[in-house]
Amino acid sequence: MEEVLHIIGRHTEGVTVEQIAQVVKLPRRTLQRRLARLVADGEIQAMGQGKQRRYQPGSAEAARDELSVSQSGQQVRSLVRRPLLHRTPIGYVASLLEEYRPNRNFYLDEKLRSRLQDVGRAPGAERPAGTYARQILSRLLVDLSWASSRLEGNTYTRLDAQNLIELGRRAPGKDQREAQMILNHKAAIEMLVESVEEVGFDRYTICNLHALLADNLLADSSAAGRVRKIEVATSGTVYQPLAIPQQIDELFDRFLAKASEIADPFEQAFFAMVHLPYLQPFEDVNKRVSRLAANIPFVKRNLAPLSFVDVPERDYIDGILGVYELQRVELLRDVFAWAYERSCRRYTVVRDALPQPDPLRLRNREQLTQVVNAIVRDESPIDGARIRQLATPIVDPSDLEDFIAMAIYELGGLHEGNLARYRLRLSEFLRWRDRRQAIPPMS
Repeated sequence: MEEVLHIIGRHTEGVTVEQIAQVVKLPRRTLQRRLARLVADGEIQAMGQGKQRRYQPGSAEAARDELSVSQSGQQVRSLVRRPLLHRTPIGYVASLLEEYRPNRNFYLDEKLRSRLQDVGRAPGAERPAGTYARQILSRLLVDLSWASSRLEGNTYTRLDAQNLIELGRRAPGKDQREAQMILNHKAAIEMLVESVEEVGFDRYTICNLHALLADNLLADSSAAGRVRKIEVATSGTVYQPLAIPQQIDELFDRFLAKASEIADPFEQAFFAMVHLPYLQPFEDVNKRVSRLAANIPFVKRNLAPLSFVDVPERDYIDGILGVYELQRVELLRDVFAWAYERSCRRYTVVRDALPQPDPLRLRNREQLTQVVNAIVRDESPIDGARIRQLATPIVDPSDLEDFIAMAIYELGGLHEGNLARYRLRLSEFLRWRDRRQAIPPMS
């Protein structure tokens, strides 16, 4: 039952019995009986008839996962939901950043940080940075790209996003900007995971995150990855961001310096979610940057990532408005904590279903990516001699023979759904595949 509930819970747009049956290996009649029982118990709800019948979380499931807002969070929500006429116009208040002392001031109290640490950490010995995120990368690419885009008004369903990311198929009838937004998220997440040793709260990381997320979405393409020089306005609020370029530049550096000093990963993540949108260092796409930047400490420390799946858009926006207009973080903090615990439950199930990492692959992860990438981009055949030539300079001699066998196996299993693992584009894979199919096998 729990597995069925989990599958339905992660498809907010609904899921068919055929889709459930692909994951849950039960006789169809048994599965249908269990679904009927869950509907009767209020755990799920059913919509439609016949093959169009879809299942969604029901009232009981929703009650368990309902966002709990603190009394102070409710106060913030009430204040920012007043008509604009009754809210006082305000500009950037530098003291919110200036008076914050890393590791002495905390937006998240010790009890909350400890609770999030308990639910977010992976069991077992210390592993290289990024191991957790790589284990669930295919799932994370879809979840985070879709959910973060949804908070910007993107109308793609999760299935649409999955087809776009894994198969390159755009949803018919959708604006091209929506597809671009999702693909930009994918590229930015891949940067965080694949460059985990280099990323951090520095100009290189944050500006490049912005460049990837803003690619082909700004009127001025040169503004991607560049701290803004122009005035910007925010809709639906009485908040007016800073307009003086020198001040923006200086405060951006101050934000990065303070963020880098924060030792606790959850405080660091939340600090980014508060201050990046508040400062608005870029012409647009600031909230998207903050959501991915919040994942930097989680990826680096092998904690469960924050995917933002199922985050109520209205509460998230109200939490941001609380920072903009009141310099209060309570509602955004409530959303952050709820969203993180939900993400943990989501990825714990995925991670626990995975086999233990292969030590050979773990030691040679980057080397394998380089070799597979080179073979495909050069449109080379799967040839042991060529793989040996590429691998010898970068692989430990004691691993070389097993590495060659592993690379041959991985190249043979390469398909449209696992290209991101090797930093390959769909067009590169298709050219390589077509060339392989065109060459007759050696006799």
